[in-house]
Amino acid sequence: MSRQHLDHLDLKILEMLSSNARKPFLEIARETGVSGAAIHQRIQKLTASGIIKGFETILDPSTMGFETCAYIGFILNDPTKYDEVIQRLQEIPEVVECHFTTGTYDIFAKIYATNNAHLLDVIHNRLSLDTGRTETLISFKEVFKRTMPILPQD
Repeated sequence: MSRQHLDHLDLKILEMLSSNARKPFLEIARETGVSGAAIHQRIQKLTASGIIKGFETILDPSTMGFETCAYIGFILNDPTKYDEVIQRLQEIPEVVECHFTTGTYDIFAKIYATNNAHLLDVIHNRLSLDTGRTETLISFKEVFKRTMPILPQD
């Protein structure tokens, strides 16, 4: 997908929605000095162009009982197995992210588990893929997380 040209108003809208996706359109309109209808049209345009992919509710994993966060790197023996591995990963609800990568790993996945025993069960009983080897990294604590920056365009 080609890079979309965004004007100052588009960037301001994205900045506001990035910090609070539930911000009312009329409040965005007041803060930007344009009509509510104009904001609604802009957000529809940003969504239709694929810049805005959707709005989500972000849950705190620990308050939901998921105390262990891990990252698993997959090194595949056979590159034709990508689709098979991805399909298997999609079937495991604890896998919340999956990326094709360069470097050491072919695929990198993020997993939430209730504890280390649960993580071990997921790895041994549901992730046992005969396609290569894996390396697991456990996160002690998420230090920070933020959305991508909204930068002025050239």
